[in-house]
Amino acid sequence: MAPMFQDEGSSSVTSSPLQFFSMMSLSPSLGSPYPWLRELKSEERGLYLIHLLLTCANHVATGSLENANIALEQISQLASADGDTMQRIAAYFTEALADRILKSWPGLHKALNATRISLISEEILVRKVFFELFPFLKVAFVLTNQAITEAIEGEKMVHIIDLHASEPAQWVALLQVLNARPEGPPHLRITAIHQQKEVLEPMAHRLTEEAEKFDIPFQFNPIVSKLENLDMEKLRVKTGEALVISSVLQLHSLLASDDEVLKKRSPAASKHLNGTHFPRGLQMNQNTLGELLEKDLVNGYSPSPDSASSSPLSSNASVKMDSFLNALWGLTPKLMVITEQDSNHNGSTLMERLLEALYSYAALFDCLESTVSRSSLERLKVEKMLFGEEIKSIIACEGAERKERHEKLDKWIQRLDSTGFANEPLSYYGMLQARRLLQSYGCEGYKIKEENGNVLICWQDRPLFSVSAWRCRK
Repeated sequence: MAPMFQDEGSSSVTSSPLQFFSMMSLSPSLGSPYPWLRELKSEERGLYLIHLLLTCANHVATGSLENANIALEQISQLASADGDTMQRIAAYFTEALADRILKSWPGLHKALNATRISLISEEILVRKVFFELFPFLKVAFVLTNQAITEAIEGEKMVHIIDLHASEPAQWVALLQVLNARPEGPPHLRITAIHQQKEVLEPMAHRLTEEAEKFDIPFQFNPIVSKLENLDMEKLRVKTGEALVISSVLQLHSLLASDDEVLKKRSPAASKHLNGTHFPRGLQMNQNTLGELLEKDLVNGYSPSPDSASSSPLSSNASVKMDSFLNALWGLTPKLMVITEQDSNHNGSTLMERLLEALYSYAALFDCLESTVSRSSLERLKVEKMLFGEEIKSIIACEGAERKERHEKLDKWIQRLDSTGFANEPLSYYGMLQARRLLQSYGCEGYKIKEENGNVLICWQDRPLFSVSAWRCRK
């Protein structure tokens, strides 16, 4: 029997219409558009969608594709990319689950995606929209620039390596700060890495123009490359320059290469797709989806900082990651600042990743629901082209194809510590600037938390991004 929904404080199984949902078996006949599905209130519909998503994911994980198809048909009657928060999330998680099923037939999957066009201009645009709609990257840039400014005080030659150069605004702001230095600006060289030259070319023009305006000696060294294929020699690090490294939402992608290595070493680990702890009860007495998921969404399942660390493919050895971090350590930077998504999306099982992703993306979709109109085209683009694609990577993909392997701050601390880096506390002044920036948004949901000198950027009490600074241990 499917799991039962239990309203808080309810003792009778007939006390709520939600009990009726859980007692229904998913069958082909239920796939037709029953009127009661359309008449559900928003909260009831949201709860039922979660129930259906978990049911569908469980069927996908166990290979019961016929039942998964029935669940997908049910969800399609309720989900909507332009509806309320839960309807929107359900639309993208459903698409990801369907894509995972299609991958069981590689020929069919390739044929359906053969004419798909991915425009670089659209990708660049949606990243900019994300930057504008949310304060997360702005806060990360403020913290990063302040840490860099303090680290290079008095230095005459400064070299910044940007491991994912996609937003010139960060370095425009730094140029303005450096121009105001009492001792005058240093000679600045920025090495910018990105896999698309269409991103690097306008960035070079913008920063060169800005540096000329302030009369700052400036060089821009573009490198068109994926991070995993980066040739360290092209960084051209020189003796006598103060080296700083900035990584924004990029390092986690290297974990995909490690997954492939570990799969070859341990085939049994790659087949570890169970571990499904299905919910016994669900409650719906919260105001937002994020609150719903935080308050005992799944009885017996509570996302914990270590929940992803137990997975066979994400524990212990990280060959590509360790090699890359060791190479960065070998460059002896004065400072390295890392911004990452603070979520557990690198578990080995589908159900583990789906549940964790529901928590994280619930918070992100709640952000937009609280600050942007549902009819906003920009909102729709970010949800579909950015969040939707990330969800698809987390849910539908495996092996090297699964790039979105977000992990919690404590995992990064362990990893960086083991490769010779020492955590450098972010300054009080940097955190003060970050808090002021969040206050200027006029939305109480955005918060920052200090954790042993590192910063977690949150929606309500849910950490979504982390910023940490590192020095080489002597």
